[in-house]
Amino acid sequence: MKALVWHGKEDIRHETVPDPEIEDDRDAIIKVTSCAICGSDLHLFHNLIPAMMPGDIVGHEMMGEVVEVGRGVSKLSKGDRIVIPFTINCDECDQCRRGNFSLCERSNRNKEMADKLYGHAPAGLFGYTHLTGGYPGGQAEYLRVPFADGTHIKVPDSLTDEQVLFLGDIFPTGWQAAVQCEIERSDTVAVWGAGPVGQMAVRSAIILGARQVVVIDRLQERLSMAAAAGAETINFEEESVVERLDALTGGKGPDKCIDAVGLEAHAASHIDSVMDRMKQMTMTANDRAHVLREMIYVCRGGGTLSIPGVYSGLIDKVPFGIAMNKGLTFRMGQTHVRRWTDDLTRRIEEGEIDPSFVITHSAPLEEGPGLYRTFRNKQDSCVKVVLKP
Repeated sequence: MKALVWHGKEDIRHETVPDPEIEDDRDAIIKVTSCAICGSDLHLFHNLIPAMMPGDIVGHEMMGEVVEVGRGVSKLSKGDRIVIPFTINCDECDQCRRGNFSLCERSNRNKEMADKLYGHAPAGLFGYTHLTGGYPGGQAEYLRVPFADGTHIKVPDSLTDEQVLFLGDIFPTGWQAAVQCEIERSDTVAVWGAGPVGQMAVRSAIILGARQVVVIDRLQERLSMAAAAGAETINFEEESVVERLDALTGGKGPDKCIDAVGLEAHAASHIDSVMDRMKQMTMTANDRAHVLREMIYVCRGGGTLSIPGVYSGLIDKVPFGIAMNKGLTFRMGQTHVRRWTDDLTRRIEEGEIDPSFVITHSAPLEEGPGLYRTFRNKQDSCVKVVLKP
């Protein structure tokens, strides 16, 4: 089969690789009909996530048709149309029973390695680092799905791939980010980053009843997309984020703040961001945490910081004393996809939201390597890329 394969920093190739096979009775094989490039994939593209290996198949947003099932699979049959969550979950361990699917205790097949780094291993993830199991990803013609009875979302035939594809990651990620804020009707919610997850977080916060949603970015096409949903916008290259948020909140600051950026924050005019880049270049630090620092500073006392943006290593110069003295609450983590998808599928079916609004580019799989660069460079007003194997 053909797949997109990681070979090192900024080196993704469209190659022929072996077809996946059933390795365990609980496996299923799907023929991928649609997949997408995620912002988290760019962290791999830039080689900022440890434990990648040349030859790894990338991609963790995918869906398709079941073509084979293992003898132990009872909830899927050939021909079923399913979205695959990026988190692999067994549905049987203590964390899965609690709904903490991204913390599944059985799916990370490199658990010992991850335990040493994290203390306790997270779940296995598709198409990502070997710290999360080293599972082949879904930017490919076919995909093996471990723990298939738990690791799938059945979708109605009445909905298109484009409407449901993002149930596997960015839609529940933006939704969880907003839910973690415990939004009240009087709240101002500020979202840093108007990329795909930020767009979903904006719409989720509005659906959940926020009085005012503000989005911070530097790209006008992304700000315009958020404004179309009803958000106030701030271009951080043209005005002070702190001053504008004060003006929008009567000097109180936002009640809830969402970091939809993560470890690759762009803020060239700020000294902390310049220092972060210097440390990245000298390999003395990994993550650029400007957004996290700014959220701590501007958030209203007693407020909540929700962090769906990916961080991978150590960060410094975090004003933790400010956070403590302001009584801020931190909520974060990889998304517990399956916790949310029944509700979100219903909302799509009922027309409350159509996640396909975020798609700006659709192309065959072989164009993937070039579109990684288009997405990374924010060229051609690129917000979200869907690939068709």
